Amino acid sequence: MKKLLLSLLTLIVASVSFANDSDWGKTGHRATAEIAESHLNKKAKQAIDELLNGHGLAFVANYADDIKSDPEYRKFGPWHYVNIAPDAEEYKLEEASESGDLVQAIRKCVEVLKSKDSSREDKQFYLKMLVHFVGDLHQPFHTGHSEDKGGNDIQVRWFNDGSNIHRVWDSEMINFYQMSYTELAINTKDLNKSQLKDIRKGELLDWVYESRAMAEDLYAGVENGEKLGYTYMYEHMPTVLDQLQKGGIRLAKILNDIYS
Repeated sequence: MKKLLLSLLTLIVASVSFANDSDWGKTGHRATAEIAESHLNKKAKQAIDELLNGHGLAFVANYADDIKSDPEYRKFGPWHYVNIAPDAEEYKLEEASESGDLVQAIRKCVEVLKSKDSSREDKQFYLKMLVHFVGDLHQPFHTGHSEDKGGNDIQVRWFNDGSNIHRVWDSEMINFYQMSYTELAINTKDLNKSQLKDIRKGELLDWVYESRAMAEDLYAGVENGEKLGYTYMYEHMPTVLDQLQKGGIRLAKILNDIYS
């Protein structure tokens, strides 16, 4: 009996740890993917349905995280984030990480999906990766500082539990909100045509700079060791929801462009 209880406790702890370490959290990534689904045009829907064997984007939204523990896919680890020096005015490929980064990752995914020479297997893989990476792009700390690992080294208290500011934005606030990914996707802002156009405008680097500017503001608003709770949630959860929605709308824009 004691062995059984110990095994169950170990399983629960492992499950919680895994959920807390996921980028945007599984719920956040699925919400972004579900939002994207509602903004796809007919051609994109048909192409994606065929590639994913009838599965929706939310079904594959966490694939890029799920493969992290497989040594075969370890090289894709740096693709989840991009670090631009605080004093740098713009992203320069020649100065970027040789291991790849979030910008190079999204560009690679688009390149493979557009190419007539790509195999079906490669297109399936990079479509699943793209869904995840566009979600990562809209979590501000995925464009944070390299010296603190995108906020992972900035330790905070989330209510009474130890955490870090990256994790607070990845999953703590979303988990505390206690909505399913479908509830999050349904309860987005009603946007008019002008607002949708504003979110879709620009291209990848414009969105990177937008996220990076947001990250700088968030860095300035937190101190190492600070206790965060209801006030922080009240001030920042609207931004989390906005970012999930923006990520979905922009993911759909990329996919619609690929399959137009």
